[in-house]
Amino acid sequence: MASHRRPKQPGRARVTVLTATAAAAVALTSQAAHADPKASKAEVKEKVDKYYDEAEQATEKYNGAKEKQDKLDKQVTDLQDKVARGQEEINKLRNSLGSLATAQYRSGAVDPSLQLLLSSDPDSYLEKASTLNQVSAKQADTLKQISEKQRALKQQRQEASGKLKDLAETRKVLGEQKESVQEKLAAAKEQLNTLTAAERAEVLGEKEKADGGKSGDGARAGRDSARPDLGKDVPTSGRAAAALAAAQGKIGSPYVWGATGPGSFDCSGLTGWAYAQAGVTLPRISQDQANAGTRIYDQSQLKPGDLVLFYGDLHHIGLYAGNGMTLHAPKPGANVRYESMGNMPFQFGVRIG
Repeated sequence: MASHRRPKQPGRARVTVLTATAAAAVALTSQAAHADPKASKAEVKEKVDKYYDEAEQATEKYNGAKEKQDKLDKQVTDLQDKVARGQEEINKLRNSLGSLATAQYRSGAVDPSLQLLLSSDPDSYLEKASTLNQVSAKQADTLKQISEKQRALKQQRQEASGKLKDLAETRKVLGEQKESVQEKLAAAKEQLNTLTAAERAEVLGEKEKADGGKSGDGARAGRDSARPDLGKDVPTSGRAAAALAAAQGKIGSPYVWGATGPGSFDCSGLTGWAYAQAGVTLPRISQDQANAGTRIYDQSQLKPGDLVLFYGDLHHIGLYAGNGMTLHAPKPGANVRYESMGNMPFQFGVRIG
């Protein structure tokens, strides 16, 4: 039979011990929280800028690998088409050679001298003999064509095999760079999530948009999408003017890594798209665009529409807008905007001829 006795209540001493233990646990938790304070806005900004900078480097590497993959894809397709056509031509030549060999066997199985003796019409035989010689010459020419086409086909197959190997390696690099970009962006997002909406906007350089442009911070005023004072400089060519005008029409468009427009852009995607509107084809990545024209190392000599390169490895690019300002796609989380060139380490400009 089950016991119905009331459970024994803990003694006063035991209650005191338990209460003291709980209080100590709360105190320790409080101390631990105090020992690991929330990172300051400045610290978060430093980390976010670092992650975005690394993400942009990886993005340009990704863009380069993507461009190489696209070229290799086309080259492999063209080579495979050539191989298929070459094999078809060889098959046709072999078929024609087989037909010639069959005809020659049927007409030339008997010794020619005996055919002449037995022939009731020597003139007719001589005509046939002449035809046989022509057939033999045609056979020799066909064999020569087959041999030449087989050599060419072998070379094309080897070239296609090499391109396929390069393509596989490029796709591997492409995947690695894509993963690297995504990791950096995820790390930056994690840091930004520790901030308030207003703090995030400020860290991303979009504070003027968040507070309606009332911040009064002159140093950051040029970061807003509103047109700053660009001075009175004029582009050196109609193409430069058209490219800058096209980019100005995209102010406010979001930065998206790997994007080339028209709705979103990364840095080299914007400059490439802008110049394409002016009828000029630029290479895909910033490092290659750096070699697309005449370099200008003196910042005072820049003109609106010139390309401007930043950072030692040239992983960021924009368009010179005038008065020390660049128009660019800055980084994830930010939109196409004007910004002071002093905010980034300028390397040189490039004037497109």
